[in-house]
Amino acid sequence: MGEIVVGFGVPHSPHLPEQVRKDAGYPAVPHYARVAAAIEAARPDALIVFDGDHFSTFFLDNLPIFAIGVAECTAGPNDRTAMPRYDVPVHGALAAHLRQRGIAAGFDIALLQDFEIDHSIMVPLHFLSPRMTIPIVPVFINCFVPPLPSARRCHALGQAMRAAVETFPGPLRVAAMGSGNFSLEIGGPKVAAGRRQGIPDPDWIAHVASLMQDGRVDRLIEEATTERMLQAGNVAGELLTWIAALGAIGDRRPEPMGFNLQDGEVYGIWTEAGA
Repeated sequence: MGEIVVGFGVPHSPHLPEQVRKDAGYPAVPHYARVAAAIEAARPDALIVFDGDHFSTFFLDNLPIFAIGVAECTAGPNDRTAMPRYDVPVHGALAAHLRQRGIAAGFDIALLQDFEIDHSIMVPLHFLSPRMTIPIVPVFINCFVPPLPSARRCHALGQAMRAAVETFPGPLRVAAMGSGNFSLEIGGPKVAAGRRQGIPDPDWIAHVASLMQDGRVDRLIEEATTERMLQAGNVAGELLTWIAALGAIGDRRPEPMGFNLQDGEVYGIWTEAGA
C-alpha cells in the first residue's frame, strides 16, 4: 500500500525562474531550497500536485471543477513563462487509481490524457526537482472561475486522495503539494495604478498562514469562502490547492512556515516528524 510521506505548499510566480537566474540571492531561493531538502529526505516515488490551471490547459469551453491527468508523461510550461522547457514523467498507474477511487468516493473527476502543464506546476518543479526524476500526478481544481468548489469539498478531495494512496496495490511513497498564493490580483481593479499585479490583502495571508501553522484547519475551511478568497484577489482562490493538500497530508503540524513578504509568498512543509 502507499503512504503520504511529506506534504508542502509553495508559490509559483511565473517570474521566479528568471528573477533567480538574474539574482541568486533572490528571497525565494532559500525557501525553495528548504522545501527541496525536505523532498529529498522523504524520498517520494511520486508527487501529487494540487493545481489551479491558468487557462493554459483548460478554458471556459471546457472547465471541470476537478480533473486528473492520467498519462505516462507530460511537458511544460505551455505558457510564456521564461524558463527551460521540461519533459515530466507522470505516474500513470497512480493517476488512474486516484481517479477511480476518487469517483468511487463521490467526486466527479474529469479525465485528462493528452495535455501539457503551465507555470503553476513547472515553476515549483524547476526548483524542487530540476532533473524531473519524480513522477507527478496533476490534480486540477477550478480556483478562478466562480462558482468555485467549496473549501470543505477541496479538503475532502484531498482526504479521498490520501485514502486512495493507501489502497494503491504495492508500496509507494507519495508527496502532496499545493501550489499557489493566498492573496494576489492580476490585471484587476485591486492592482495599483501602473502595476500589472499586486497583493491586496496581506493580512489575509498572515491569518491563513497562522491557521495552518497552528493546525486549525477546520477554522480555515470555515473562513475560506469564495467571497473571502476573492476579496484577497482575483486569483486568491489558489488557496484551495493548499486546502486540498492539507486533506491529503492529514493530521500533521507544519514546520515553521517560510515567507517572502515582498511578494506575498508562503512556503509550508509537513513532514513525518511533524505528525
